[in-house]
Order: sequence, then C-alpha cells, then structure tokens
Amino acid sequence: MPTTDSSPRITHVSWGRLEVEPPSDDGPQSFKDAKLYPGGARAWDWNETGTSHTPGIQPADVEELLEHGASVVVLSRGMNQRLQVKPETLDRLDDAGVDVHVAPTDRAVEQYNELQAADEAVAGLFHSTC
Repeated sequence: MPTTDSSPRITHVSWGRLEVEPPSDDGPQSFKDAKLYPGGARAWDWNETGTSHTPGIQPADVEELLEHGASVVVLSRGMNQRLQVKPETLDRLDDAGVDVHVAPTDRAVEQYNELQAADEAVAGLFHSTC
C-alpha cells in the first residue's frame, strides 16, 4: 500500500532513550524501543510477538511496518549488537520487495534519518539498549 505520509525524524538517541519528532503536530515522543513508519511512531513492545535478543527480530515485528507502506526498513541491533535478526524476517522483507538495512543502533539511526530526509517511505525498529 503506497503512502504519502512522511516518516518521523529521530532527533536524539542515547542508552535507553530514543526521541522522535513525528510528522504531525503531536510534539516530540520518547521511547526505549520504537517502531517508526510512514505517518507515525509507537513504542515497540517485544511481548506482542515474543521477541527477545535471541533469536531476535521476528517476521511479525515487521508486518506493521509493511502495512504502513514502508519501501525501506532499518533494523537496529542495539547499542552493543545483542539483538539478533531472524533470517525469516529478512526473507519476509525481501519477499515484500523492501530494501533492508541492519546495523548497530547509532548507525541505524544515521541511516534511517538519511532516508527520512530524502523523503523515502522509511520505517524502522529501534532498540536503544544492549
């Protein structure tokens, strides 16, 4: 589903905190873990899909990003890269024709913001600790 909504911009990242400026006038939001997508942002609650550091980001974690029209997805592995990514998750994104970037959180934020500034329909999952 194509979208004309802008993706939120990440304005700050530090251990345990991700600050986001949403595309609307809702004001800044702060998260520990976040799902960002064209048109919005929300807390990423790992309990919704049974996500844990190992085996990592599940295919179900990225479904919402696809539903919001993402054409590129950035997956952060945490500050110390402890969060894994299941191969099935990468397969799901590939099957959807979505470009994917996987990186430590600091680099993932940089990549995401570069794509957001270029008006890409970017989405991401961000883990702000380990």
